[in-house]
Amino acid sequence: MKARWMSMTRDGRAPSRRAIWIARAVAIIADTVQLALFPLFVEGFGSAFNDVLDVVVWVLLVGLIGWSPLFLPTFLVEMLPFGDLAPTWTIAVFVATRSRHSPNEDLQR
Repeated sequence: MKARWMSMTRDGRAPSRRAIWIARAVAIIADTVQLALFPLFVEGFGSAFNDVLDVVVWVLLVGLIGWSPLFLPTFLVEMLPFGDLAPTWTIAVFVATRSRHSPNEDLQR
């Protein structure tokens, strides 16, 4: 069972299904951009853009689904050369949200 602090957003509630799906889309898009533009991101001109992209994705994901301990190692791997070849944001978000939705939403259906 997950600790309570690992499954809550800033306001103390579990993330909604909508927030989870948006977070998953953000992660997939970020990893796709990094893979598609990989030649530009390899320690050259686009390297700074890649780092900014990772920071923006991290902030968006924490804002959407709350803090997850998986985000820190993912962020660090993304900073390594060739770390962008693996879909690390996608993996982290799917693992972090694998049963994180508000129980009230199930009752409303």
